[in-house]
Amino acid sequence: MRFELFVALRYLFARRKQAFIYIISAMSVLGVAIGVAALVVVLGVYNGFTTDIRDKILGANAHIIVSGPLAALTARPSDAEFDALRNDAPHLSGIDAVLKRIDATPGVVGSTPFLYAEGMLSSPRGVKGVVLRGIDPKTAPSVLSMLDNLTSGSLAGLTPSVEGAPPGVLIGNELAQRLGLTVGSRVNLLSPSGQKTTAGFQPRIRPYRVAGIFQTGMFEYDSSLGFISLAAGRDLLGLPPDQISGIEVTVKDVYKADKVAAELQEELGPLASVRTWMDMNANLFAALKLEKIGMFILLAMVVLIGSFSIVTTLVMLVMEKTHDIAILMSMGATKGMIRRIFMLQGTIIGVVGTLLGYVLGIGLALLLQRYQFIKLPPGVYTLDHLPILLDWVDIVVVGVSAMTLCFLATIYPARQASSLEPAEALRYE
Repeated sequence: MRFELFVALRYLFARRKQAFIYIISAMSVLGVAIGVAALVVVLGVYNGFTTDIRDKILGANAHIIVSGPLAALTARPSDAEFDALRNDAPHLSGIDAVLKRIDATPGVVGSTPFLYAEGMLSSPRGVKGVVLRGIDPKTAPSVLSMLDNLTSGSLAGLTPSVEGAPPGVLIGNELAQRLGLTVGSRVNLLSPSGQKTTAGFQPRIRPYRVAGIFQTGMFEYDSSLGFISLAAGRDLLGLPPDQISGIEVTVKDVYKADKVAAELQEELGPLASVRTWMDMNANLFAALKLEKIGMFILLAMVVLIGSFSIVTTLVMLVMEKTHDIAILMSMGATKGMIRRIFMLQGTIIGVVGTLLGYVLGIGLALLLQRYQFIKLPPGVYTLDHLPILLDWVDIVVVGVSAMTLCFLATIYPARQASSLEPAEALRYE
């Protein structure tokens, strides 16, 4: 064992008369431990909430949206204009060909065409504006995970099984409760894109049947989002058979969506608009990231308070051990050795506090993760319990930050100890 480490451990654990310094040392360890534990738990809760929000957003939206020339008919161009557009981008002229090229891109898991529209949904109990998504029932489940977890009904109900029967619509549970709808209820969908008649403007109204009800936990989706088939959407909006608003794409790694999007942009050409889920929700996730930084700085103050206790402990120890320091220096100990003795003492306090904080924080996080004994009001939050997701990168950053603060707290007392003059310290002994 090195000389400096031996003396540092002896000063920390071999005292007999200095109970007050023991208490201050214990408080220093406890302060660091509480700060580390608080950071681990709070960052785990933050990661849990962020992941839950991300999964709910990606459950109702694709990782990548491809639009542009594919949606040109939505603007109702003339046949000549569409032919010119098709000549400028022949590789985008066929929907099936584009889907095949997208699916062949590395990292892509699935793709599906979609139609976007807004309308009014009416029932005997009221009327509500809805955002309608026309989807392909065969390929949409590979892109939109929420379609696999309907609370009632099924996706197959979007397509009528009997000729002449009304098509189906999927709605959120909040919308269903507001209008008193269940699976099988009859509703009417009104499209603002109507037609002019001799009596004036007449909107398109089509009967539908509620084929299923979903629940995402996101109020915006559950209260104002509806899914219909592509064919039903074109009929409601009065669009031609090959009209779509774009193509939704899902990728293998959601955090590499930007790289896949860049490859799709290069593959489909400059006329295509390729946006990722990060682009479409940039403000939300930027705000969440800023909140994480703020929480980290705020809770790091608890560790900083513990490091101040380390300064107090070491300063008092230097004052108490002035005689011992002078003797050690007169026996040949260098100033560097004395400095390292007290720096090691503070570092040991930091290591013990950090490890204890890990035990407390990770232990509490695992208990919350398993037993979920902290419940949340489901009407306020997107889930009914406190989510915990431990990120080992965050845990390492917390430990390194705590150790850094504890080490910095040792510099001043260690310099003061090494600057003592043996003759002055022993003059009055």
